[in-house]
Amino acid sequence: MTSKNSTFDLFRISDDHVQLREAVRLVAEKKIAPFAAEVDEQAAFPQEAYDALIASDFHAPHVPAEYDGVGADALATCIVIEEVARVCASSSLIPAVNKLGSMPLMLAGSAELKAKYLPPLARGEAGFAYGLSEREAGSDTASMKTRAIADGDEWIINGQKSWITNAGVAEFYTVLAVTDPDARRGSNVSAFVVEKSDPGFGFGAKERKLGIKGSPTRELHFDNVRIPADRMIGTRGEGLKIALRTLDHTRVTIGAQAVGIAQGALDFALGYVKERSQFGKHLAEFQGLQFMLADMAMTLEAARSMVYVAAAKSERGDSDLPFFGAAAKCYASDVAMQITTDAVQLLGGYGYTRDFPVERMMRDAKITQIYEGTNQIQRVVMARELLAGRA
Repeated sequence: MTSKNSTFDLFRISDDHVQLREAVRLVAEKKIAPFAAEVDEQAAFPQEAYDALIASDFHAPHVPAEYDGVGADALATCIVIEEVARVCASSSLIPAVNKLGSMPLMLAGSAELKAKYLPPLARGEAGFAYGLSEREAGSDTASMKTRAIADGDEWIINGQKSWITNAGVAEFYTVLAVTDPDARRGSNVSAFVVEKSDPGFGFGAKERKLGIKGSPTRELHFDNVRIPADRMIGTRGEGLKIALRTLDHTRVTIGAQAVGIAQGALDFALGYVKERSQFGKHLAEFQGLQFMLADMAMTLEAARSMVYVAAAKSERGDSDLPFFGAAAKCYASDVAMQITTDAVQLLGGYGYTRDFPVERMMRDAKITQIYEGTNQIQRVVMARELLAGRA
């Protein structure tokens, strides 16, 4: 006999998490899945999904109860994102990016900033986005050019940000800008909250993308945008540190998104090979295809386990989260790309057409290897942590 709190309990999720998965799956299948193909075809924001997620409190589940949120832990938030991504990757970016945009505030924001911006997010009155990347900076975030200049009790921001998910839809934006050009690289950046209505703040045209077409990706443009000094997140020069700490947590959610996309592709492929017949028997009876399915399921479960372990570390704030967050995101996204590609292969010519969802899932999976740090950058992070003895 083992006690209820034995080590073995570490390898199963709680009943609350099981019930949460069931609830999210019901919403996803009834309110989100029916619109997924059209959202992709029209490159339209998934408004039906947005409304359904707000109505069920799944749009920003990470916000603590003290700010009118449901206070979901990191694993619960991952389960929400995973289940939505299983039917529509574009829609899963609603809870994922709400966490990404607001995480700097939760990590380093003042009590006043949290009280001002988190409740509207929790109530579904406003979304949050994240402005870090720039055209020329790319993975080299410390070389950003956007500037914020102090002017009395205000800051004036000029510059641009690129590849910003849900830009134009979100009301609030965490923006990183250089505040001390002569300071040491990496210690010269600060973080701010910018509101959509701030004069001088605008957006570029929507990017024409391979996948996640329903989630608008646009540039942010800052033309002498004046904001109050109290909208700085944390202290001056701390911005890049906050940004990287944020990514340690939110890379886990991208891993969850990748797991969801892969699960959706595997589910569809399984149903297809059970029904489709060739040479007088169902495809599922061919051993070669059985091996493909086994490998797909095996790697998917490994990826899910890595994401859940990283989510637990995120919740606890473990010191080895940078390694595990990078590993979960990197492995899960590589797995999602492989599984969705195999799903297309299993469907043959049909898999290559828009009549079936696996080609969309394959296109959607690709971005998980790129955003929130390319998988090459994830390997740099992992190696750095290993060599420093932190993993």
